Amino acid sequence: MLGTCATLAACSGGGTNPLDNLDWDLRGGQAMTTADAARGVTAARPAPDARGVISYPGYQVAVARRGDTAASVAARIGLSPQELASYNAIDAGAPLRDGEVLALPRRVEGGGFAAGTAIGGGTVASAPIASPGMARPGAVDVSSIATTALDRVGTSPAAAPAAAAPATAPAATTPSGESPTRHQVKRGETAFSIARTYGVSARALADWNGLGADLDVREGQYLMIPTPTGAPLPDEAPAQSAAPKPVATSAPGAGTPTPTPPSAKKPLPAETPKTAAEIAAEAPPSPDLGTERTASSSAQFVMPVSGNIIRPYAPKKNEGIDIAAPAGTPVKAAAAGTVAAITQDTEQTPIVVIRHEGGLLTVYAGVAGITVKKGDKVARGQAIATVRSGNPAFLHFEVRQGVNSTDPMPYLQ
Repeated sequence: MLGTCATLAACSGGGTNPLDNLDWDLRGGQAMTTADAARGVTAARPAPDARGVISYPGYQVAVARRGDTAASVAARIGLSPQELASYNAIDAGAPLRDGEVLALPRRVEGGGFAAGTAIGGGTVASAPIASPGMARPGAVDVSSIATTALDRVGTSPAAAPAAAAPATAPAATTPSGESPTRHQVKRGETAFSIARTYGVSARALADWNGLGADLDVREGQYLMIPTPTGAPLPDEAPAQSAAPKPVATSAPGAGTPTPTPPSAKKPLPAETPKTAAEIAAEAPPSPDLGTERTASSSAQFVMPVSGNIIRPYAPKKNEGIDIAAPAGTPVKAAAAGTVAAITQDTEQTPIVVIRHEGGLLTVYAGVAGITVKKGDKVARGQAIATVRSGNPAFLHFEVRQGVNSTDPMPYLQ
């Protein structure tokens, strides 16, 4: 019990929530912590203003509150609900999570920037947003491509050129530190693959963007990539190049002696194979098959086709059994009798009916290539048709006592 408590305490870091300091990236640090390895990507998201808006020189985002929808957020910050919802690939009335982040298509009041101007700055790593301030259609956004390439090889975002802020934007009104990269989710991407691409933890990505417990993202959604804290990493001593250890050698002829093969220690026992007469004498007597009778030969009816029963008999639902068989398989008469009728069902599927002794009738549906006609005498096991093609191909077989159907299985077993 004491060992379990100690383990939980190490995982939780002494907090009330054991997941607060859990090793999300499985880096295997001391006491399950990744503080040193992930110190550069665990900065907290900047606090929004009273309306929930966070302003950067290149773009703005709005943080939803409990019970918000895209329409209510748009009303609070002065944008069109449809414009905000369409920009974030959601419905205007869709409920939002507490803390979920929505990207703004144009600036609103706050942060020292003029309201109404299109958002054309800021890095969008996956798909740059078309705006008046961007290059003409068809042009390549070289800065976005370069920033994406640096992010993919693990370059710190601090090395990427920051977007130039408008001259009217006082620095004191924007969050301190560098502007985080924006990423537009593409089809097939997940929160984990995006976090791995930028070298951040999935937990930090979820906290910055208000993702749900399942870390679900949608195509076209804009995500802010967490920025470094700026805290220096602990100095690491350069690896000392150690001289190679000398390899122990031995003088010629003084090494380990070659072991004696096992076959040379003791000869194999002599073999004494049995003669043909001895083998014949030990063979068990052959059974008299003429005195035995198999279950199929003792059954009143033979199976019309060989195959698995894919649908059993069910009164008033399935008046017979359905036997799976490849198209073209010969259909045999279950017993000797007379062909009573050859007709078709409502779907023009041929049906053969044979009358047997004792007032029994057998019905064969789903057939083709009928080789008998009404009034013909048929023998037990005689081919009367073939299985019709279908998906799947099968034979429907019924046994009737007069006009009433009965389970065919007792007659076939």
